[in-house]
Amino acid sequence: MASPALPMALPSAATASASVKAALPALTVMLVDGAINLVAAIIILAIGWTLSRWVLRWSSNALAEAQFVDATLKPLIAKFISYGILAVTVVAVLGQFGVQTTSLIALLGAAGLAVGLALQGTLSNVASGVMLLVLRPFRVGEQIKVADVLGRVREVGLFRTMLVTDEGLFVSVPNSTIFSGVIVNTSRERIRRTSFTVDIDHREDIAAVRQHVLRAVAAAPQALQAPAPEVEVHSINGTSILLSVQVWVKNVDFLGQQSQLRIIVRKALTEAAVNPPIPMLGVAQPHAGESLPQPASPEKPKPN
Repeated sequence: MASPALPMALPSAATASASVKAALPALTVMLVDGAINLVAAIIILAIGWTLSRWVLRWSSNALAEAQFVDATLKPLIAKFISYGILAVTVVAVLGQFGVQTTSLIALLGAAGLAVGLALQGTLSNVASGVMLLVLRPFRVGEQIKVADVLGRVREVGLFRTMLVTDEGLFVSVPNSTIFSGVIVNTSRERIRRTSFTVDIDHREDIAAVRQHVLRAVAAAPQALQAPAPEVEVHSINGTSILLSVQVWVKNVDFLGQQSQLRIIVRKALTEAAVNPPIPMLGVAQPHAGESLPQPASPEKPKPN
């Protein structure tokens, strides 16, 4: 039986073998160049990553000792330098594979726009962090009150600000929450006024008690004479008089100085025999529809 004839369009084995042999040098060159580029990219990536980590540690240590750089900016400057080295490393790695940097920049711009629209809330934290660094309502080490949190600033990041409270609690607050809210900086001013109340009995002489308190706080080492201390009547009710003591002190160990002033004022009132308010016992009142029991009348003597 005769074998079927092969189509004339199919190449012969000899022709195919010759084509492969002719392409082998080009394929070899491509494989060798690709392997070299891959090894070079790996080396560049390793060097760039190692260099960025080393520069981050070195810049952090150098900026920690720099007196002319604000403490709030030191960690951000170190991180920006590290991120810049990583960005250059990524561009160099992509260049090893023939990627055009201009096309890459255009692609990153379009991707950045899409990511920005998807992460508006996150990017608002970055914008708020930049504004906080520019306006400087607080610095690292100062005590602030934001979003019902009172603590000392440990770090101002691009996304969040880290605080440590007096109880030793670590609190992380989004920058957008801080920038859009009210910021109370309790450490910025050199002096600060302490205000606390003292209660005395309503029968005491208010003018005399005020003089006792003023003499006591004026002699206290914590009190400043300018502005002068003041003692005002806060409130008066049926059993007590509440006096408000207002003293200006240095804004260093504020709570400790306030505690010492309370002790000094209370000691002065005790030595002056100023009585605290005496609570009055309440008189029982009859409920609706009821009457208080009447005392029994004495019995009359019976006639003999």
